[in-house]
Amino acid sequence: MHINENYRNLKESYLFSNIAKKVSEYSAAHPQAKLIRMGIGDVTLPLPKATVDAMVEAAREMGKRETFRGYGPEQGYGFLKESIAAYYARRGVMLDEHEIFVSDGAKSDLGNILDLFTEENVALIPDPVYPAYVDTNIMAGRRVLYMEANEGNGFLPLPDYAVDADIIYLCSPNNPTGAVYGKAALSAWVEYAHAKSAVIFFDAAYEAFIADPSLPRSIYEIPGAKSCAVEFCSFSKIAGFTGTRCGYTVVPKGIMNGELNRMWLHRQTTKFNGVPYIVQRGAAAALTEEGFGQCMANISYYKENARIMAEALESLSIWFTGGKNSPYIWLRCPNGSKSWDFFDTLLKEANVVGTPGAGFGNNGEGYFRLTAFGNREATVEAMERIKELLG
Repeated sequence: MHINENYRNLKESYLFSNIAKKVSEYSAAHPQAKLIRMGIGDVTLPLPKATVDAMVEAAREMGKRETFRGYGPEQGYGFLKESIAAYYARRGVMLDEHEIFVSDGAKSDLGNILDLFTEENVALIPDPVYPAYVDTNIMAGRRVLYMEANEGNGFLPLPDYAVDADIIYLCSPNNPTGAVYGKAALSAWVEYAHAKSAVIFFDAAYEAFIADPSLPRSIYEIPGAKSCAVEFCSFSKIAGFTGTRCGYTVVPKGIMNGELNRMWLHRQTTKFNGVPYIVQRGAAAALTEEGFGQCMANISYYKENARIMAEALESLSIWFTGGKNSPYIWLRCPNGSKSWDFFDTLLKEANVVGTPGAGFGNNGEGYFRLTAFGNREATVEAMERIKELLG
């Protein structure tokens, strides 16, 4: 037996499990503490009513012989793929339904799609970044290069033609920084990908939070992207499916004359048995006029939380980005604090849990992420505690 030695190259502790350990230890020692969690980006509002109704009806169907369904198509039922295609079409992006693959979430697909590429391919990943991008490439033994994201470039790095890469990771709105690429910047990345014969992995999980109509919500709003970019999206944030699990990946037939699309279809039909029918009915309902309105009402709630958070930080003269078009606030740690030191200060002195920027990469040191996914009362109280601590 020979294990995959690349796993030895992973960091010992995953960011969020390390946070959980610290919080658990503090809670055990201080059981009276009322902690407010603004760290992990999990939603707190319930599923939209239209989604719940659709799932209940689908469950009833599964209880009747004449409407029971067994194995479904691994790439998703036609009714959901049609709904996703129509969702894109409303924004002027036309997709073939055979380019849409339904899955249990963007995170899974972002890791699984690496099956299609050899370890010789070089991955170009922004720093700071969502840790899973890096770890999945390290697991595969792939070389990782980093693009510098910092205050100077608004945490939105642009291509450097002196760097050669094969797989490019972009996330917009970005996790953890909340920064959003404009059309000119994404056009530059598409041009770079074509010049380098590279593929872009575009993580659009937070696209529904973009309020500014001038900002692209899909990379396919950029000319030429359909021949170089794979887009990953999820119902986790738009419809609250973090615990329900449903997402999708778009693999255009314009990439490698359709070969990548055929390979992904083969991979999914071999290694994946599809998302449950009941869940897919709920996801489709979220994209109806009624369901989408309910989804956007939930998103508006979170965006108001972000506004409250931003207002508090502005009153303290703390630099930050994100919030307006994203559920994340990325702030500079006060008084030059290190990320984990600020984490400990907030935890112990304000009983507020956030995410240290250092956990997202070297360029995250000295920064901190807060999420707007909490309930209103807790968000208000957390920001009052932070103002009292830092004011």
